[in-house]
Amino acid sequence: MATDRIILGIDPGTIIMGYGLVHIKNSKPELISSGVIKLEKLDDHALRLQKIFERTIGIIEEYHPDELAIEAPFFGKNVQSMLKLGRAQGVAIAAALSKKIPITEYSPKKIKMAITGNGNASKEQVSAMLQQLLNFKNKNEHLDATDALGAAMCHFFQNKITASGKKSYTGWKAFLTDNPKREG
Repeated sequence: MATDRIILGIDPGTIIMGYGLVHIKNSKPELISSGVIKLEKLDDHALRLQKIFERTIGIIEEYHPDELAIEAPFFGKNVQSMLKLGRAQGVAIAAALSKKIPITEYSPKKIKMAITGNGNASKEQVSAMLQQLLNFKNKNEHLDATDALGAAMCHFFQNKITASGKKSYTGWKAFLTDNPKREG
Protein backbone atom coordinates (compact mmCIF):
# COMPACT_ATOMS: atom_id res chain seq x y z
CA MET A 1 0.00 0.00 0.00
CA ALA A 2 1.42 3.36 -1.07
CA THR A 3 2.15 5.80 1.73
CA ASP A 4 1.29 8.80 -0.46
CA ARG A 5 -2.15 8.53 -2.01
CA ILE A 6 -5.45 10.32 -2.41
CA ILE A 7 -8.76 8.71 -1.48
CA LEU A 8 -12.02 10.05 -2.91
CA GLY A 9 -15.06 9.29 -0.79
CA ILE A 10 -18.57 9.54 -2.20
CA ASP A 11 -21.95 9.53 -0.48
CA PRO A 12 -24.23 8.91 -3.47
CA GLY A 13 -27.57 10.63 -3.81
CA THR A 14 -29.93 11.81 -6.52
CA ILE A 15 -30.84 15.06 -4.75
CA ILE A 16 -27.52 15.76 -2.99
CA MET A 17 -24.30 13.82 -3.53
CA GLY A 18 -21.47 14.30 -1.06
CA TYR A 19 -17.79 14.01 -1.86
CA GLY A 20 -14.62 14.22 0.20
CA LEU A 21 -10.94 13.86 -0.58
CA VAL A 22 -8.23 12.83 1.84
CA HIS A 23 -4.51 12.88 1.11
CA ILE A 24 -2.56 10.16 2.91
CA LYS A 25 1.04 11.25 3.51
CA ASN A 26 3.30 8.91 5.47
CA SER A 27 0.23 7.10 6.83
CA LYS A 28 -1.31 10.35 8.09
CA PRO A 29 -4.60 11.61 6.60
CA GLU A 30 -5.07 15.26 5.62
CA LEU A 31 -8.25 16.84 4.32
CA ILE A 32 -8.01 18.10 0.74
CA SER A 33 -11.57 19.09 -0.01
CA SER A 34 -15.20 18.19 0.62
CA GLY A 35 -18.52 19.38 -0.63
CA VAL A 36 -21.84 18.51 -2.17
CA ILE A 37 -23.30 18.37 -5.64
CA LYS A 38 -26.87 19.65 -5.57
CA LEU A 39 -29.17 18.04 -8.10
CA GLU A 40 -32.65 19.07 -6.94
CA LYS A 41 -33.08 21.63 -9.74
CA LEU A 42 -32.97 18.88 -12.36
CA ASP A 43 -36.40 17.30 -12.79
CA ASP A 44 -35.35 14.40 -15.00
CA HIS A 45 -33.70 11.46 -13.19
CA ALA A 46 -31.57 10.68 -16.26
CA LEU A 47 -30.22 14.25 -16.27
CA ARG A 48 -29.33 13.89 -12.59
CA LEU A 49 -27.40 10.70 -13.38
CA GLN A 50 -25.60 12.48 -16.22
CA LYS A 51 -24.65 15.35 -13.86
CA ILE A 52 -23.37 12.85 -11.24
CA PHE A 53 -21.20 11.20 -13.89
CA GLU A 54 -19.87 14.52 -15.22
CA ARG A 55 -19.15 16.01 -11.79
CA THR A 56 -17.47 12.80 -10.58
CA ILE A 57 -15.24 12.84 -13.68
CA GLY A 58 -14.50 16.53 -12.99
CA ILE A 59 -13.48 15.82 -9.39
CA ILE A 60 -11.29 12.93 -10.56
CA GLU A 61 -9.61 15.08 -13.21
CA GLU A 62 -9.02 17.93 -10.73
CA TYR A 63 -7.67 15.91 -7.78
CA HIS A 64 -6.38 12.66 -9.37
CA PRO A 65 -7.46 10.27 -6.61
CA ASP A 66 -5.80 6.87 -6.42
CA GLU A 67 -8.84 5.11 -4.93
CA LEU A 68 -12.60 5.55 -4.53
CA ALA A 69 -14.49 4.62 -1.37
CA ILE A 70 -18.25 4.76 -1.79
CA GLU A 71 -21.12 4.28 0.60
CA ALA A 72 -23.38 1.38 -0.36
CA PRO A 73 -27.10 2.01 -0.57
CA PHE A 74 -28.90 0.60 2.45
CA PHE A 75 -32.17 -1.27 2.26
CA GLY A 76 -35.11 0.99 2.92
CA LYS A 77 -38.86 0.72 2.82
CA ASN A 78 -39.19 2.70 -0.41
CA VAL A 79 -38.01 0.44 -3.25
CA GLN A 80 -38.13 3.25 -5.85
CA SER A 81 -35.85 5.45 -3.73
CA MET A 82 -33.44 2.57 -3.26
CA LEU A 83 -33.34 1.90 -7.01
CA LYS A 84 -32.60 5.57 -7.74
CA LEU A 85 -29.87 5.62 -5.10
CA GLY A 86 -28.35 2.45 -6.58
CA ARG A 87 -28.30 4.07 -10.01
CA ALA A 88 -26.56 7.15 -8.59
CA GLN A 89 -23.97 4.92 -6.95
CA GLY A 90 -23.50 2.95 -10.18
CA VAL A 91 -22.94 6.09 -12.22
CA ALA A 92 -20.32 7.38 -9.75
CA ILE A 93 -18.61 3.96 -9.84
CA ALA A 94 -18.71 3.96 -13.66
CA ALA A 95 -17.04 7.39 -13.70
CA ALA A 96 -14.21 6.09 -11.50
CA LEU A 97 -13.88 2.88 -13.52
CA SER A 98 -13.64 4.90 -16.73
CA LYS A 99 -10.55 6.53 -15.20
CA LYS A 100 -9.15 3.16 -13.99
CA ILE A 101 -9.60 4.00 -10.30
CA PRO A 102 -10.11 1.04 -7.94
CA ILE A 103 -13.39 1.08 -6.03
CA THR A 104 -14.30 -0.17 -2.57
CA GLU A 105 -17.85 -0.13 -1.25
CA TYR A 106 -18.67 0.21 2.45
CA SER A 107 -21.99 -0.14 4.25
CA PRO A 108 -23.18 2.89 6.25
CA LYS A 109 -22.84 0.83 9.45
CA LYS A 110 -19.21 -0.10 8.65
CA ILE A 111 -18.34 3.55 7.97
CA LYS A 112 -19.96 4.71 11.22
CA MET A 113 -18.17 1.94 13.14
CA ALA A 114 -14.78 2.85 11.61
CA ILE A 115 -15.17 6.55 12.42
CA THR A 116 -16.95 6.57 15.79
CA GLY A 117 -16.69 3.01 17.08
CA ASN A 118 -20.50 2.80 16.98
CA GLY A 119 -22.27 1.37 13.93
CA ASN A 120 -25.47 3.17 14.96
CA ALA A 121 -23.89 6.62 15.34
CA SER A 122 -25.76 9.63 13.98
CA LYS A 123 -24.56 11.64 10.99
CA GLU A 124 -23.80 14.47 13.43
CA GLN A 125 -21.57 12.19 15.54
CA VAL A 126 -19.69 11.05 12.43
CA SER A 127 -19.24 14.69 11.37
CA ALA A 128 -17.96 15.72 14.81
CA MET A 129 -15.43 12.87 14.92
CA LEU A 130 -14.18 13.62 11.41
CA GLN A 131 -13.72 17.28 12.34
CA GLN A 132 -11.47 16.15 15.19
CA LEU A 133 -9.59 13.54 13.12
CA LEU A 134 -8.96 15.86 10.18
CA ASN A 135 -8.79 19.14 12.13
CA PHE A 136 -11.42 21.20 10.31
CA LYS A 137 -14.63 23.08 11.01
CA ASN A 138 -17.64 21.80 9.06
CA LYS A 139 -18.53 24.63 6.69
CA ASN A 140 -21.03 22.56 4.70
CA GLU A 141 -24.68 22.85 5.61
CA HIS A 142 -25.20 19.28 4.42
CA LEU A 143 -23.91 16.23 6.27
CA ASP A 144 -23.54 14.44 2.91
CA ALA A 145 -20.03 15.92 2.57
CA THR A 146 -18.89 14.51 5.92
CA ASP A 147 -20.60 11.20 5.10
CA ALA A 148 -18.40 11.07 1.99
CA LEU A 149 -15.31 11.92 4.07
CA GLY A 150 -16.38 9.11 6.39
CA ALA A 151 -16.24 6.66 3.47
CA ALA A 152 -12.74 7.88 2.56
CA MET A 153 -11.51 7.64 6.17
CA CYS A 154 -13.11 4.21 6.61
CA HIS A 155 -11.13 3.08 3.56
CA PHE A 156 -7.95 4.55 5.03
CA PHE A 157 -8.52 2.80 8.37
CA GLN A 158 -9.34 -0.54 6.70
CA ASN A 159 -6.22 -0.45 4.57
CA LYS A 160 -4.04 0.76 7.43
CA ILE A 161 -5.08 -2.27 9.48
CA THR A 162 -4.55 -4.79 6.69
CA ALA A 163 -1.31 -3.17 5.47
CA SER A 164 0.23 -3.25 8.95
CA GLY A 165 0.31 -7.04 8.88
CA LYS A 166 -1.06 -7.13 12.41
CA LYS A 167 -3.86 -9.45 13.37
CA SER A 168 -7.32 -7.96 13.25
CA TYR A 169 -9.97 -8.66 15.86
CA THR A 170 -13.75 -8.91 15.78
CA GLY A 171 -14.15 -7.12 19.11
CA TRP A 172 -12.61 -6.21 22.45
CA LYS A 173 -13.17 -9.67 23.92
CA ALA A 174 -11.13 -11.33 21.15
CA PHE A 175 -8.39 -8.70 21.52
CA LEU A 176 -8.19 -9.11 25.30
CA THR A 177 -8.12 -12.90 24.98
CA ASP A 178 -4.93 -12.61 22.89
CA ASN A 179 -3.54 -9.67 24.91
CA PRO A 180 -4.45 -10.22 28.60
CA LYS A 181 -1.84 -7.73 29.87
CA ARG A 182 -3.43 -4.87 27.87
CA GLU A 183 -6.56 -4.83 30.03
CA GLY A 184 -7.18 -1.98 32.44
